[in-house]
Amino acid sequence: MNTVLAQERPVDLRHRTARGKLAKMVTKLFDHWELPGPDQAALLGLSPDSRATIARYRRGEPFADNADLLARAGHLLGIHKALRISFPHDRDLAYRWVSTPNRRFGGQPPVTTMKHGFEGLLAVRRYLDFERGR
Repeated sequence: MNTVLAQERPVDLRHRTARGKLAKMVTKLFDHWELPGPDQAALLGLSPDSRATIARYRRGEPFADNADLLARAGHLLGIHKALRISFPHDRDLAYRWVSTPNRRFGGQPPVTTMKHGFEGLLAVRRYLDFERGR
């Protein structure tokens, strides 16, 4: 059973309804992060020209039952959760963090690393989890 780690209780992502809610959550997160369409597509492992697909997700069309896509969505929500925990009193900073240059990522914004595929998402999430655990 696939689950979304950022939620309090596991969600069965085999159901279209759950994948539709997940799609809306992730696209709302992209709005908070103020990411352009090509960056949104890259983070989901889609072609940079996937604006129509992103728009369908925004309207609640479910993510495909695709392990890579669902894992990416889970990591994106995990990154968001870690940022909200790290900056509990500054929601704006939590949202800006992915687009702000960071020494840990060679002076580049973390989103640049996140766009380098699945490993980039994992690198940012691991960094946040490590910092949070210190």
